[in-house]
Amino acid sequence: MDTAVPHTDAVAPRPAARPPRGPRLPRRALHGVLLLDKPVGLSSNDALQRVKRLLRAEKAGHTGTLDPLASGLLPLCFGAATKFSQVSLDADKAYRATLRLGRTTTTGDGEGEVLEDRPVAVTRERVEAACGALTGDIDQVPPMHSALKHQGRALYDYARAGQVVERAARRVTIHRLDIVEWQAERLVLDVRCSKGTYVRTLAEDLGRALGCGAHLAGLRRTGSGPLSVDDAVTLQALEAMEEDQRVTWLRPADALVADWPAVPLPADEAGRFLTGLRRKVALADTPAVRVYGPLPTGAPGAVFLGSAHVHQGELIADRLLSPAEVQGLVESLS
Repeated sequence: MDTAVPHTDAVAPRPAARPPRGPRLPRRALHGVLLLDKPVGLSSNDALQRVKRLLRAEKAGHTGTLDPLASGLLPLCFGAATKFSQVSLDADKAYRATLRLGRTTTTGDGEGEVLEDRPVAVTRERVEAACGALTGDIDQVPPMHSALKHQGRALYDYARAGQVVERAARRVTIHRLDIVEWQAERLVLDVRCSKGTYVRTLAEDLGRALGCGAHLAGLRRTGSGPLSVDDAVTLQALEAMEEDQRVTWLRPADALVADWPAVPLPADEAGRFLTGLRRKVALADTPAVRVYGPLPTGAPGAVFLGSAHVHQGELIADRLLSPAEVQGLVESLS
């Protein structure tokens, strides 16, 4: 049998040319904090990158991971504000947590496989007592399904491979644990806690204390330090806005330290402060202050210069803005 490919003079049609892309819009130096109400299903970094593109921002970062399972407050920092993201990382957090009583899972949340189902036969008094026992300083063992690193790898990588890693307990503080709603297997709690608290572990510990088991069925971050999700914008709303309107959601670059004492400096002292020189001040020792200088135009108001602390009558710089960042803030105020 002849298996040769028959010759043809026909020319295969060329694929249609792609339409030319429009010019890429330039990035811009923005400075400030945007409070995002993150939706369920997005990682913190995915949410950050989408907002960064919407604002055409040059430099951006978030203030701590919020799992894809969770929704709620995610402060995003841009430009000069990224230097102070640690403040929000270290702040107390507030959550609205929904627990499914009577069921334990491999991951401690609704995405894992069911390990055991038990009947829920508890009274409100027992639930209140269990919440009270978990309030205050407690020790938590971080869950295997978490981003905590062990020998350079996230714990969830080991968990997916079926491996269990020994984890040391960590001391955290549960400031408040209030019952919002309770109907049969569904328990809704308001949680106010220190940084580093794993709410899914808290849910498992509560289920263990009640004798029926539990897992975290839903989580929404409602606050971080003085910031509230009530003041946040959703990603959907942000995408529907014109670009100029999106920028109006940016809070000042000093928003994360707005509750620190403010120290104003005259022009000559402000310049020296920005070089890192210590300044004599008539102030008591203070662990953290925010420092301002006058606007170079002579207009009323002040420009944020950075953070410092006061020790034995000296103002000692901690995080300083660069000249370009200070100029950017001046331009945004003019």
